[in-house]
Amino acid sequence: MFERSALSRIMPFATYMLFMVLEDVLRKYVGVNASDLRWIYPAKIIAVLSVLLYFRQDYDELRQRLKVSSAAIAIAVGVVIFIIWINANMKWMVMGTSSGYDPRSPQGSLDWFFVVIRLAGAALVVPVMEELFFRSFLMRWMANPKFQQVEPQQIPWHYLLLVSGVFAIEHTLWFAGLLAGLAYGLLYMRCRNLWAPVLSHGITNGVLGVWVILTGSWQYW
Repeated sequence: MFERSALSRIMPFATYMLFMVLEDVLRKYVGVNASDLRWIYPAKIIAVLSVLLYFRQDYDELRQRLKVSSAAIAIAVGVVIFIIWINANMKWMVMGTSSGYDPRSPQGSLDWFFVVIRLAGAALVVPVMEELFFRSFLMRWMANPKFQQVEPQQIPWHYLLLVSGVFAIEHTLWFAGLLAGLAYGLLYMRCRNLWAPVLSHGITNGVLGVWVILTGSWQYW
């Protein structure tokens, strides 16, 4: 159904989503304790990273260098999205509920293994995985199934909006997710380099992770 170039961008995301479904089933229908479910995240990140490494030769766009000016813009956008993320929590901006990820031991102390793996996964692995799927693949594939022939600046605006909507649905804070999807998509289209949204996404997730650790706002994880 899909060529290798598409599968290499779909499979890391599909692996990530599979683990999310598994965690949901174990929590809601099997009744596994939340502290025991903390191990799902390290397993998920290791699995996604393994798939990314397996397909690493297929990611031509990740061999491009990012201009300093584009990197500076991406970093600034990432910080702005972080600020929006922690403030976009009005009722109509939230879809469902999230228990977040609590890296504390049953005794209440921080388990630094889980803290580090959660932060590293969110800031380094997830941005690459999601940007390869949403921006590199999905936005361009909607414009043309031969998606590698589509340059970022050629992506029609309505596909940017549509994919940003899909990206929003993936998050409990859907409105913040929508704005993030639009911002990362625009970075990709304007900078013409996938590293721009990857860097911005990583900055958002990294700064958010540090803020969560400092404030104990685990629901944002």
